[in-house]
Amino acid sequence: MTQKIAFQGELGAYGHQACADARPEFDPLPCPTFDDAIEAVRSGAADLGMIAVENSTYGRVADVHSLLPESGLHIVDETFVRVHVNLLGKKAAKLSDIKEAHGHPVILPQCGVFLRENNIVGHTSTDNARAAREVAAGDDITVAALASELAAEIYDLKVVARHIEDHDRNTTRFLIMAREPDTRRRGKYGMVTSFVFRVRNIPAALYKAMGGFATNGVNMTKLESYMVDGTFTATQFYAEIEGHTDDHNVQLAFEELDYFTDKLHVMGVYPAAARRHEK
Repeated sequence: MTQKIAFQGELGAYGHQACADARPEFDPLPCPTFDDAIEAVRSGAADLGMIAVENSTYGRVADVHSLLPESGLHIVDETFVRVHVNLLGKKAAKLSDIKEAHGHPVILPQCGVFLRENNIVGHTSTDNARAAREVAAGDDITVAALASELAAEIYDLKVVARHIEDHDRNTTRFLIMAREPDTRRRGKYGMVTSFVFRVRNIPAALYKAMGGFATNGVNMTKLESYMVDGTFTATQFYAEIEGHTDDHNVQLAFEELDYFTDKLHVMGVYPAAARRHEK
């Protein structure tokens, strides 16, 4: 039986593109929300989850870092999708016909220059692939969708304008989640360890907690904070380092970190993607 990989969005979404690129042997399972995608993995309806976490233009995907630590799932891989935004319309449509374009609120500003130059009004949609599906279902050649070429193939739409994004390096990073961790591998481009922690309520706790990584030669590539429990006093940190939890210097750094924290949870140890090393 073919395994399934869950993603947020409809068929043709960039999450679907990530699934097709990174796990082509898995059947894609579209889910309305990130919560639904995570629950699909937890329940066994899917074997893996493809979760978008950040975009090079837009930044962090809202709420995701607060969802993942409570998911009970483990990060087993990462993948990057080059987000090419395309203007998709009916087969008879020409660029001069298009008056409005529908897309997710995140994607609209990513092609703002093109829309303004062509006098096209952007309209929000809950999902880019849904916008493509709705354009396909209608008969108005003045309405288009902002979506992937995969969506154009699925919904039999014309690519009226290709790669219209403002920035030529627009990329989204996805984490692949599973019910069980997989720490046996060693990646060609090194390893990444992701974890969350809360520091103890003592002076300079964060500064001291980070000191162990510096003194043990562990490179920290990400450190983000966000509020938890609906208060302004409880702050949780999401961090990523280069290295494996079996590495001696990483173990020493975690020992120091543990001393200054009242919560520490490793979310995943996984191979770094080649995309991290591209210039």
